[in-house]
Amino acid sequence: MSTPAPPPPPPQQGWRAALAAYREPAVAAMLFLGFSAGLPFLLVFSTLSAWLAQLDVAKSTIGAFAWVGLTYSIKVFWAPVIDRLPLPLLGRRRGWMLLAQLGIIAGLLGIAGTDPAQDLGLLAAWALVVAFSSATQDIVVDAWRIEAAPAEKQGALAASYQLGYRIALIVAGAGALLVASQAGWPAAYRTMAACGLVGVVTTLCIRDHAGALVKGEGRDVLGWFRKAIIGPFADFFARNGLATGALILAFVGSFRLTDITMGVMANPFYLDMGYTLAEIAFVAKGYGVFMTIAGAMLGGVLVARFGAPRSLIIGGLLVIATNLTFAALALYGEPALAGLVVVISADNLASGLAGTAFIAYLSGLTSVAYTATQYALFSSLFTLPGKLLAGGSGLVVEGLGYVGFFLYTSLLGLPALLMIWLLLRRLPKPAPAPAAAATD
Repeated sequence: MSTPAPPPPPPQQGWRAALAAYREPAVAAMLFLGFSAGLPFLLVFSTLSAWLAQLDVAKSTIGAFAWVGLTYSIKVFWAPVIDRLPLPLLGRRRGWMLLAQLGIIAGLLGIAGTDPAQDLGLLAAWALVVAFSSATQDIVVDAWRIEAAPAEKQGALAASYQLGYRIALIVAGAGALLVASQAGWPAAYRTMAACGLVGVVTTLCIRDHAGALVKGEGRDVLGWFRKAIIGPFADFFARNGLATGALILAFVGSFRLTDITMGVMANPFYLDMGYTLAEIAFVAKGYGVFMTIAGAMLGGVLVARFGAPRSLIIGGLLVIATNLTFAALALYGEPALAGLVVVISADNLASGLAGTAFIAYLSGLTSVAYTATQYALFSSLFTLPGKLLAGGSGLVVEGLGYVGFFLYTSLLGLPALLMIWLLLRRLPKPAPAPAAAATD
């Protein structure tokens, strides 16, 4: 039996049409939902690692805290429940959004009330609450985004999401570090919990785009299992074929290896280089995020103009190249502020561009019948390998030093480039243009 051809990409648009997509009403909502999604991430990742590094916790232990983030990588297991089981009052998407956002706020307040020097286990438990709630919110926000606009406008929604997400990273990165430097870490986490109200207010204001479930669906246990669990996977491989589907999943799992693996060691690296908390806050967590936003907006336009796969190749090459600048900074060995600015500028611009292209690509892979579950599968895959490797990143630093570590993380990006090139070759060839009529 012949393998079905992969679906054609959304039609490429002119520059004016690409920019006009940013006027879609859902784009504004995605800004605030992106903020809500981005806020918890650093608070259980690199910001938390800075707190632990200041307490002289071993780097191997700091690295192990990255495994809390595995929650993001296994969310596919509870995504079918969220996809098929609406909560009362707010609809299929908004009810779960609100519950997840309240869980994030509760978890951040729990972290604020914990002393890591006395009980690392309790700190890890509260971090797990934040990560689980955040992963649940991601499932619903991704589904809402895909359902809110057609495929040709997903680049603009992805860019808006990235913009909000990166603004949240400023708040959870630079903002948290500055509050911690002035009022202590518990105050910083209480402040971040208050910022979580942005998501709550947005959820109460937006409209639910998900269609209603068929009456009676979910009462038959076997039917529910077939529809919610088996259906999304069967649909994905039926549309793409076994070989192409497997290649897509392998690519998704490898594309973010470089930045996820190096991310948990970024703050310990800055501190070991001799940069102060204030310098890290203003350059790496403040200015750097604006560069990521610029990259995200550029990525949205490139996706609309050239399509997601080709934009992914550009982004993947830039991420590898700019990751090597961290190795150069480590070789220099001095806390030069200008060097940090250059490194952060290049790395964050590349990360933003690649991130928008990746989100748009994943959005195009989903079926409207299984939006939340299929996107959760993809987003689980792209974080799982990186999180597993990130947990051992402290051991790599202890064994190879920072220069060797950044060379290692750069090499991790090469397999994904090969796979996206192979996927591009499998795309249907465009039909030839009709020959012009002869004229006398």
